[in-house]
Amino acid sequence: MEGYEFEGFLKSVFERLGYSVIHTPLSGDQGADLILSGNKGRIAVQAKRYSSKVSNKAVQEVVASKALYKCTEGLVVTNNYFTNSAIELAEANGIGLIDREKLKKMIIKSYS
Repeated sequence: MEGYEFEGFLKSVFERLGYSVIHTPLSGDQGADLILSGNKGRIAVQAKRYSSKVSNKAVQEVVASKALYKCTEGLVVTNNYFTNSAIELAEANGIGLIDREKLKKMIIKSYS
């Protein structure tokens, strides 16, 4: 599965969970791959399909995209895990992190 396919898969998972989802352009997305709309407002999502841990760069990208897309929250979703620096930066900026364990639970919930 390529990165853009992972984004499409996440789009369908979030839709099954009740969100309205906009898939941003494949290039020039300014740090957000998906924009979710739901009861909690708009959420900027950065999707990372990586073979290694996700660094704080992904967190920086979604922090920057929140204002551009007028989102109240930011989220980074990966099929892997996060580095300690990514976790620290996310906590400092109120960004949610979904690693592979949380993602598995989210997928199961979306099909329940």
